[in-house]
Amino acid sequence: MVEGNTQVPARRAHLSGRLRAWPGGWTLGALVVGVAVVGPILAIVWLAFNPVENVWPHLMSTVLPRYLMNTAILALSVALLSAAVGTGAAWLIVMYRFPGSRWLEWLLLFPLAIPAYVGAYALVDFLEYSGPLQTGLRGLMGWQSARDYWFPDIRSRWAAVMVLTAALSPYVYLLARAAFREQSGGVYEVARALGAGPFGRFWRVGLPLVRPAVAAGSAIVMMETVSDFGAVDFFAVQTLTTGIFTTWLEMGNAGGAAQIALVILGLVLALVALEKVSRSKSRFYKLERQQRPVTHIRLGGWQGWLATFFCTVPFALGFILPTSVILWHALSNAEEWLAPGLLEALWHTVAVGGSAAILTVFFALVLVYGVRLTASRVPRHVLPVSTIGYAAPGAVLAVGILIPLATLDNWIADGVLALTGWDPGLIMTGTAVAVVYAYFVRFFAIAQNAADAAMGRVSPSLPMAARSLGRTAGGALREIYVPLIRGSVGTALLLVFVDCVKELPATLLLRPFNYNTLSTRVYEKASLEQIGQAAPAAILVILVGLVAVGFLARANR
Repeated sequence: MVEGNTQVPARRAHLSGRLRAWPGGWTLGALVVGVAVVGPILAIVWLAFNPVENVWPHLMSTVLPRYLMNTAILALSVALLSAAVGTGAAWLIVMYRFPGSRWLEWLLLFPLAIPAYVGAYALVDFLEYSGPLQTGLRGLMGWQSARDYWFPDIRSRWAAVMVLTAALSPYVYLLARAAFREQSGGVYEVARALGAGPFGRFWRVGLPLVRPAVAAGSAIVMMETVSDFGAVDFFAVQTLTTGIFTTWLEMGNAGGAAQIALVILGLVLALVALEKVSRSKSRFYKLERQQRPVTHIRLGGWQGWLATFFCTVPFALGFILPTSVILWHALSNAEEWLAPGLLEALWHTVAVGGSAAILTVFFALVLVYGVRLTASRVPRHVLPVSTIGYAAPGAVLAVGILIPLATLDNWIADGVLALTGWDPGLIMTGTAVAVVYAYFVRFFAIAQNAADAAMGRVSPSLPMAARSLGRTAGGALREIYVPLIRGSVGTALLLVFVDCVKELPATLLLRPFNYNTLSTRVYEKASLEQIGQAAPAAILVILVGLVAVGFLARANR
């Protein structure tokens, strides 16, 4: 009798151990979401090392060195200029008061609403031979033709650098401004007392303290430059991203495109690692519990107006110029606002962008909540890995998505045809499903970071109390977490949707035939030199971007 009683508890303990070892539904869901996000990256690696036709030796001996050189020059030039402009503007805004400084503090964020490809179209239209600048110069100076004067080539690398700097320098400005604000005003007062002048306080005190923030912003700028397609393609600068389009669409070699995509992915991951190492080696601590804020120095006379001019130039080049040019064309071609192609592109943009935003935020909640519930280590490692999609350019993700999805599509179509005699066609690659999936992978990090930060602010005692009262894990998420984090969820939905609206390379490569969004319509019309027909769609993209900038400005008051 005693022997039987000892065996039953042992058997129950063994069964309970097996049950605890078996992952729950939320853990499995988190793992599935993580695999879905990382899957395209793994597909790129597999395709690059297993091409149908290995053109890597040909690429290495012909075009790849040129692609690498142009990409490196662009990335470094744009990063250096953005760091100089963004850090300088942030220093002036935080440390000084001058005419218009309170307005410029927020206006300097406005260029984030202008996609680089829209800025490229506007700049070329303004500076080209028939544009208003050269036309005005010929009328003023009496010149009759281009042979009478010299003007720099517009479609060149330097123009691409200028456009990308104007569009991306706000990233450095935003991070540097936040870092300058967090410093104690006492540090700069001591520097002044020791005889340091304005430049000395910036170079020897302020800049070293914000170096991690400037490095992080510069890394973001370089990643965005490497991933850009619309602007560099319009300026005829051959980069790694344009090489993917050329190798895949013109040469018909998907394996070669995957190999170039793997090179881009390696560069981007190296930039991410470099940025993290830079931050880890540069740590600065606050030594005061209640630090004094920075005391603004008022600049008057020519110094104040010089500071105003320096801060106005990035805003003018990054927002005023492109918006004015595009708006003039949109008003001059009012009939284009009712063009069927525009309304169709608007509907497609709302449909795919909205669907991608909802799915991305929903599955980000599933992943974050599943990781919080599990005690297993594997899902916890999936959480940081799932953000890799945001570092991968859209063209790179398109390579890793389209080829595996096309294979799966054909398998499904062949299976349905064999079983039913009906051919369903290409369900995923023949529709916008592939585009939605690309948006999901590309912008998953935005939703995941928002969900993780929001859930971290909820006291653990609240869901624990709900579970003790009989609520399931899903019930606790639905009744406790979601009502408390709905503001963050709404912000994540908006930010993901805005980025989906502006995304160009992935949409171009993955869209079905004759399927346009606002971004692809702008690209197609502008590529045909039809800026007037592209202008209404570009204005709508800018307006959507301004909404996101407004939320960003409110969050960084």
